[in-house]
This record gives sequence, structure tokens and C-alpha cells, in this order.
Amino acid sequence: MNEKEQVAKEAINYIKDGMIIGLGTGSTANLFIDFLSAKVKQESLNIKVVASSTVSQIRAINSGLSYISLDQIESIDLYIDGADEVTKELEVLKGRGYDLVREKLLAKTSKQFIVIGDKSKMVAKIGEKFPIPIEITPIAWKIAKKLITEISQKCDLRPNAAGDAYAITSYGNYVLDCEFKYDDLSKLASEISQIPGVIEHGIFLDMTHLALIADQGNIMKYS
Repeated sequence: MNEKEQVAKEAINYIKDGMIIGLGTGSTANLFIDFLSAKVKQESLNIKVVASSTVSQIRAINSGLSYISLDQIESIDLYIDGADEVTKELEVLKGRGYDLVREKLLAKTSKQFIVIGDKSKMVAKIGEKFPIPIEITPIAWKIAKKLITEISQKCDLRPNAAGDAYAITSYGNYVLDCEFKYDDLSKLASEISQIPGVIEHGIFLDMTHLALIADQGNIMKYS
């Protein structure tokens, strides 16, 4: 069993009958969905799930899980998802995919948000390995980009996978990948949020309750 499988299986221990569970997106989250499906079938659990992306939604439905949509809920019991970066203080960076809004909605509304990943995700400071993604309105994206560029060191509009157009989020917005020099992450997050045209950003603060990190066969827990 590799590290992604180990940490995804560890997260299953936090499942309880009757829960509404938020499903993340990505390779590690996919493994969690598979393990969850197996547990639900084996133990005949009454579990409902909601997903952070269309990809995870399809995987959940195909796995036989009972799926509900975002517009049917006001809160969830548990949200399990991966991350691009995590600090020991549980500051989290997400958004390399295209579902920032849904991911943050699920993280914010969950009674418990658990991040799963391997040691490569651990950083001393957010933005250490990856730029910070910022979802912006396409209506006036040049204005929004200019305003964000004024407080960043580097800011690029994300291309799509083919490289022949801009990346589009599930809500039809563009994504900027930006690098910042900062001393206070909370202050930076607030500054980004206040810029007109910004829909959401990838800095997750005061939302994560636990991080399960696989490290050479062991599961490290940060809370």
C-alpha cells in the first residue's frame, strides 16, 4: 500500500453512520472515495455525499454512494480533501484544480475538515512550492489582474491544459496564479479578498481541523 492509499484509508476511521460527507478532488481524494464506497457497502451505512467537483461527483455516483447536490444542504459533518500545501499550523493552499468556490464552501460549512496527503505537501510557509490561485471574474479580468499585480511579485493568467486558451473554472471564471512576498498570511488573504473582481482565492485559514500526512509508512497528525 503506497502513502496515498495509507492516508486515504486512515481518513476512513473518521466516518460515522448517518453522516453527510464532502468529497474532495484529486488522486488521494479518489482513493478515499473508493475506500468509503467499500466501507458503506460492507457495513450498510447510511451515508450521503456531496462533491467539490463534477469529477468527484461522477466517481461517487459510479461507486454507488448516495449523492446529494450542494443546493440541498446547509452544512456537512465531514469534508475530506487533499491540498497543494499545508503548514503545521494548518494553513492550507488549494486550487491547483478549478473548483475553488465549491472547495471553500465545503471546508467552511463542515463540522470537521480533514486534509489528507503525503509529506511532500508540508511547507514552512504557504506559497513555498506553488503560486496562490485566485479565481476572478472574466468580465473585467484585465482590471482585476492589474489590481492584484500591484500587491504581488508575479501574477499569470492560467492557461488551459491544451495551452490554447485560458483555464475556466466550473463557474465560468478565470484563474490567476500569483506569487507574493508577505509576513502575515491572514492579512494577505484579506487584501486579496477585498480586490474588486476576485471571486475566491486558494488560501484556507481557520478552516482545517486536522491534517493526516503520510510519512515513510507512518501517519502524522497535525491539529
